[in-house]
Amino acid sequence: MRFTPLRLPGAFVIDRTPAEDERGFFARTWCEEELAEHGLCTRISQCSISFNHRRGTLRGMHFQALPHAEVKIVRCTRGSIFDVLLDLRPTSPTYCQWIAEELTEENGRQLYIPEGVAHGFQTMADRTEVFYQISQPYVPDLARGVRWNDPAFAIEWPDCERTISLRDRQYPDFER
Repeated sequence: MRFTPLRLPGAFVIDRTPAEDERGFFARTWCEEELAEHGLCTRISQCSISFNHRRGTLRGMHFQALPHAEVKIVRCTRGSIFDVLLDLRPTSPTYCQWIAEELTEENGRQLYIPEGVAHGFQTMADRTEVFYQISQPYVPDLARGVRWNDPAFAIEWPDCERTISLRDRQYPDFER
């Protein structure tokens, strides 16, 4: 696996390094030893899948509050997504800044999302599936989010007709 640090401290793109032959390829998508060598969290408490019927489905921007803040590793296993990370760590030099990466079934890329960074995505194809590895159990009372189009962040989402949950549309304006 190849780890590329992103502009948000502690966030990485993880690329697979496949061994290929006439049958296809074999590649690791998670390795406790390699993550630990990069100083990354190796705990996996749960794995989840998000299936999205239509292009333009937008989910986010979500995170889980302390004491159950989550580290996530996210990979698109079918279709493609415009994946966004938003730094909500007040002491971070990139506080309130965002980055985006395209994750597709073809590129096999993964994003390592540290605690305190909100996550969301917009599907770029019908029938898109996203696989999550998450460090903490889901605690509904600690689920948090910020609005996907909050002017405090000015996230530049791809243009298209969107499907967004009521919850994700109704988060209040962010206050620093």
